[in-house]
Amino acid sequence: MSRTSGSAPLLTATALHKSFGDNEVLRGIDLTLHRGEVVVLIGPSGSGKTTVLRSLNGLETPDGGSIEVDGGPEIDFSGRVPQRQRFALRDRSAMVFQHHNLFPHLTVLENVIEGPWRVQGRPKDEVVAEAHGLLARVGLGDRADARPHELSGGQQQRVGIVRALALRPDLLLFDEPTSALDPELVGEVLLVIKELADEGWSMVVVTHELSFAREAADHVLFMDAGVVVEEGSPAQVFGAPREERTQRFLTRILRPLDGD
Repeated sequence: MSRTSGSAPLLTATALHKSFGDNEVLRGIDLTLHRGEVVVLIGPSGSGKTTVLRSLNGLETPDGGSIEVDGGPEIDFSGRVPQRQRFALRDRSAMVFQHHNLFPHLTVLENVIEGPWRVQGRPKDEVVAEAHGLLARVGLGDRADARPHELSGGQQQRVGIVRALALRPDLLLFDEPTSALDPELVGEVLLVIKELADEGWSMVVVTHELSFAREAADHVLFMDAGVVVEEGSPAQVFGAPREERTQRFLTRILRPLDGD
């Protein structure tokens, strides 16, 4: 059941297009996210899912379409987009990447406070106290002084999630957050993300972990070749997919999970 309350969308992306040279990666993507909702993007590799996330975060500039965040001014990509508008997208969201991208020379605590203290300019004492609380929340309260190389891959990715939370974003974006992890470490990261979803964080998640998507998502988009082929509730998309392309994808990917 959706966690949304029927309020105005937190984020609306309309008709997003993006090409890299002759490769048209996005071909008219629409995505709507309400506050407290979890939208999950699934689909084969190369379908454009990561480009959607990077567009929502301002890391990529679409060639066309628009994005509106929380009733603010619409960002129209049909013309030149001022840098301040791209930065505005980044200010409202925080992204957790496939690889944790921690600074190797900094401690865990220093990695977490870097953004809110040095970039956002918040008081250091406040940021440090909040960082300790967030680390404890994900089971890393005793690792604040460790360096990234002293942590497991799952622990490093949990630090990456804490680093995103420390920015106090309106929107969390997860780009295949478990794809670089050993299989035995996947569960600990997915558990943290599921807990955040249950707490009401607004998020867009790209993942191949379809069991997680079925459990955590409010809305699922299946993408292929730069378009949204099918979208709906997890029960509809996974249980009764309408499109033949969706059915083929799920037969290939999901059936082995059901047999575990």
